[in-house]
Amino acid sequence: MDRACKLRRLPKLKSLTGKGALASVALGCALFLSSCAELEKQGQLFAPAPPTPPTRPAAPKPENRGSVQHKELVAQFGGEYSAPAAEHYLDSILVKLAQASDTPGQTAYKVTILNTPVVNAFALPSGNLYVTRGLLALAGDASEAAAVMAHEIAHVTLRHSALRAEREREAQIISQAASVIQNKQKGEEVRSTQRLSVASFSRQQELDADDTGVRVIARAGFDPYGASRFLTALGRSSELRAALYGKRKDSMGFDIMSTHPSTPERVSRAVAAARQIGAPGIGNRDRAGYLAAINGVAFGDDPMEGYVRGRKFTHPRLRFSLVAPEGFLLENSNEAVFGVRQADNVALRLDSVRNPQFESLEAYVGSGWVDGLLQSSVRKIDVNGMPAVTAVARAGEWNFRLAVIHNGEYLYRMIFAAKALTDSVEKEFIESIMSFRRITPEEARETHALKISVISAGLGDTAESLAAHMTTPNRPLEYFRLLNGLDDSEQVTAGERYKTVTE
Repeated sequence: MDRACKLRRLPKLKSLTGKGALASVALGCALFLSSCAELEKQGQLFAPAPPTPPTRPAAPKPENRGSVQHKELVAQFGGEYSAPAAEHYLDSILVKLAQASDTPGQTAYKVTILNTPVVNAFALPSGNLYVTRGLLALAGDASEAAAVMAHEIAHVTLRHSALRAEREREAQIISQAASVIQNKQKGEEVRSTQRLSVASFSRQQELDADDTGVRVIARAGFDPYGASRFLTALGRSSELRAALYGKRKDSMGFDIMSTHPSTPERVSRAVAAARQIGAPGIGNRDRAGYLAAINGVAFGDDPMEGYVRGRKFTHPRLRFSLVAPEGFLLENSNEAVFGVRQADNVALRLDSVRNPQFESLEAYVGSGWVDGLLQSSVRKIDVNGMPAVTAVARAGEWNFRLAVIHNGEYLYRMIFAAKALTDSVEKEFIESIMSFRRITPEEARETHALKISVISAGLGDTAESLAAHMTTPNRPLEYFRLLNGLDDSEQVTAGERYKTVTE
């Protein structure tokens, strides 16, 4: 599973400071526009799904959840999210997993739901098990959720963290010795070999945890094929992101994180492990119970931390909005707001930095914030009552239209990238810059969160008709099929319950 990236504010982009910064931006834009798997490694850079409500107060947790490790982890992943029905349901699954595990009674696990749309789960030896809202949305039934939790517990029972740390220490010692005893070139060869060995070991751990998880959920009475179904959904989720944001399927590398095996490999292994237990159709899936437990759980980003609706990005807490040019797809991340339009290879980025108290905005733009700045292009402008400057910069084959807008205690920095700043492209970029505006307190309060809504399909319903009521930034039909485990040709069944996304 991948690491969560949650936007707490729009932070300063460190890579844009100092010499060569615009070259870095150019590379980033090029990678974003030309199938860069590195973006996937950071989890969701910005959440393509729309917002969620502000975090609800979480119920008191057992004593071991007051640990420093727990607090740091929860803070990193967006805080705790309170969904009592879902927590109770998942905890009841954990009781069954504990009884069926290879070490029954050794550790009593309890669930903490994390307030992030990123698909993730992990367990600690202390008995803390974490799942994200994004995972709850993607899982289709109890057996899929059980498979994920059993997989994470297997990492603990198999001592994978300790074993990997030991392997990494061995690699470091060997490489250090090689550097001293042998020549520098040989030392680098040994270091490279050891790094590959550690990565391979980690991927094997994932496969081992999958195998263990399948056996445990089967002994607990769940459908052992739940693991392969969830891994399939995970792969489809990555493919949908690739289709939306222009990354080729064959460029995605390992699924979500480079240390994980590719999804097809994991799916085939999970299916093989399940077949050793029995034919498809065995075990409990309890789709109805699972859907009832997650009904109403928030979907997508917390809207108070910024959200995307079509071409518009709104940040209710910082009280501003921006409209991207026609045809742009936007995503919101912990680093910035990113946008891309594949048709003509153009991109944008918006981030913020606390006002560094320069004498003027012109002085700030020329202070080394970016490299490649054309000083003669710097112009003062007014953006809806806010002082601002625009400029042009160049790095390699990329051209950039820059804007810095002063609003309250922040400077908002916008970078538009294109291979050629034609008149039409320039016009679009300037119009987008001029769309940046403050929103009123009333507008901020009118923010509507999105949630998972479970509905029953009627006699005349189709996947298309149900998807038409979905509130997602892009491709509602694809998201409906993904969330409900339906393939491209599969239709809904009257009377069955399905996940949708609504306000």
